[in-house]
Amino acid sequence: MSTPPPTPFVFPQAHSTVLPDPSLFFSPSLLSNPLPTNSFHQNFALGNGDNPEYIHPYIVKSSNTSSLSISFPSFLFNASFIYQLFVPDLTISASKTKYPDSHNKTHIISSYDDLSVTLDYPSSNLRFFLVRGSPYLTFSVSNQTEISISTTNSILSISSSNSQKKHTLKLKNKQTWLIYTSSPIRFTHTLSKVITSDAFSGIVRIAINPNDLNPKSEKVLDRFSYRYPVSGGAALKKPFSLEYRWQKEGHGDLLMLAHPLHLRLLSKDDDHDVTVLKDFKYRSIDGDLVGVVGESWLLKTNPFPVTWHSISGIRKQSHAEIISALRKDVEDLNATSINITSSYFYGKLIARAARFALIAEEVSVPEVIPKIKKFLKDTIEPWLNGTFKGNGFLHDHKWGGIITKLGSNDTTADFGFGIYNDHHFHLGYFVYTIAVLAKIDPEWGMNYRPKAYSLVEDFMNYGKRLNPNYPTLRNFDLYKLHSWAAGLTEFPNGRNQESTSEAINAYYSAALMGLAYGDTNLVSVGTVLASFEIQAAQLWWHVREDDELYGKEFREENRVVGILWSVKRDSGLWFAPAESRECRLGIQVLPLLPITEVVFSDVGYVKKLVDWTYPALKREGGVGEGWKGFLYALEGIYDRYGALKKIRKLDGYDDGNSLSNLLWWIHSRDKEYKRG
Repeated sequence: MSTPPPTPFVFPQAHSTVLPDPSLFFSPSLLSNPLPTNSFHQNFALGNGDNPEYIHPYIVKSSNTSSLSISFPSFLFNASFIYQLFVPDLTISASKTKYPDSHNKTHIISSYDDLSVTLDYPSSNLRFFLVRGSPYLTFSVSNQTEISISTTNSILSISSSNSQKKHTLKLKNKQTWLIYTSSPIRFTHTLSKVITSDAFSGIVRIAINPNDLNPKSEKVLDRFSYRYPVSGGAALKKPFSLEYRWQKEGHGDLLMLAHPLHLRLLSKDDDHDVTVLKDFKYRSIDGDLVGVVGESWLLKTNPFPVTWHSISGIRKQSHAEIISALRKDVEDLNATSINITSSYFYGKLIARAARFALIAEEVSVPEVIPKIKKFLKDTIEPWLNGTFKGNGFLHDHKWGGIITKLGSNDTTADFGFGIYNDHHFHLGYFVYTIAVLAKIDPEWGMNYRPKAYSLVEDFMNYGKRLNPNYPTLRNFDLYKLHSWAAGLTEFPNGRNQESTSEAINAYYSAALMGLAYGDTNLVSVGTVLASFEIQAAQLWWHVREDDELYGKEFREENRVVGILWSVKRDSGLWFAPAESRECRLGIQVLPLLPITEVVFSDVGYVKKLVDWTYPALKREGGVGEGWKGFLYALEGIYDRYGALKKIRKLDGYDDGNSLSNLLWWIHSRDKEYKRG
């Protein structure tokens, strides 16, 4: 059977001057494939490769001395932020390492997948299998190498079992670390902060005892120390289900750790028999990580309606006010007057207009749709055809993705889109617009289908027909079950994401595009990812008074997280300080869509969020009308008439919002009305 030809690039080739060189850290065997740009291990491939990453429950850091440090993080928290501190509790290296010079790699990423990354240290004969959610740090040692384990704390004792395969390391900071080896090994405690081994080849597993006061926790680690994962994959094989499978070595049962969202979604069937060890847990900024025994996991999420229009419908008597605003908004559309070149703000602008077409369908004003359709064609076709003046899409073959012309030579242009920041945010707006246009003009949709799919595959390449020009799921993290936004930028705090609602919009828009093209796979994948993203937002971004996930000080002062990092929860935003509560609310709401109702389904939380935000409106200097619109929209969930009065008084709107859209939202809040 002949190999099918590769999917052609549909945008011109980029010649970026700002993208980092992936060959510095990735194995040569990986360089011919599209590479991750928003992964949990991105720091290992950027700069000097020495910024830490969080792999649950440990933070690990590679260094230019061919060593790897592991930290079981402690917490620093106050009313403004929560932070997991990296302190190198243990540093692992070869005793006789030939340190690489400045021209050589310290580590090599030899493989990676959804749930793991493998780091090789050629000069040390060490290979680390960094599998997320493993309570053990596992590494292999080759060529009869002597191992050195150092610590920033004084060593109180190192003791070994009779078999010399289990070793207990007690530190002055009251930590107890357990070291398991595949064959006997002898450690020598020569210095107060260093232990060294004799020559060894085999597997080493290191785990902190999460609870010294409970002898059962050590017994659990002893029992499951023989079975270790070397990699892990995730697959959407069943409707609204995600399956984890690990490649494993050794013997016995596999022990892994589940975060709180995993535990909510974890399911059993004939093929997935798991046991939850409720009393075996590690603390984490994401909530307790709880032991789960099983060869594979099945995570099942609930479906939600992927609809073009409001979920409950709009009463006929409410149409007139919406129609009046809609006619004016459509009349004001003028493609020739647009002077925006930013991919983000341009995307918001055209998606705003696409909303008009769907609102017009819902309130039965078909006569305005032709003008909307012309505006959408006039504004989006130049981007798809490569004729847009001032910017446009290019294909980067170095990492494998779409960048913009402006971003190809400027890391700050388009909010860093050229170095893979915020791809799902920007492209989500374009995909939404294309989905609507393909719905109201199927012939246009078929003509532009290859380019439409190229845009969605840049951030959501997954399922039955993988595009070889892009990595799978550029932004979505299949372990955390939400997206990361920052691209090829190294951060000491790991990955981050600010706007969950724009992430949800990306996958929701992909599902809508699937509806427009009759592509059930695209609908399914987009819907499942949007569902996970929604539940992650509700768990980790929405801060509730009675939820013990975050500390009391932080809960008392915050109702929503500003920026969520791998190891930090921040109350501030990239573009505004923490006291700008209206911005913190708004960036978790925009764009206002039918799916917003699903995101904010907890009316009690919504009311507290709105009450928490209102004092910010009295801030000296005033608050933008656009941000007020999103606040009033949420208020309308429980006080439709009060919010409607405030919306009618607005004299400005967010650049991706409109009076038509706000009125559509408020009038669709009448829960007593259900479309038959």
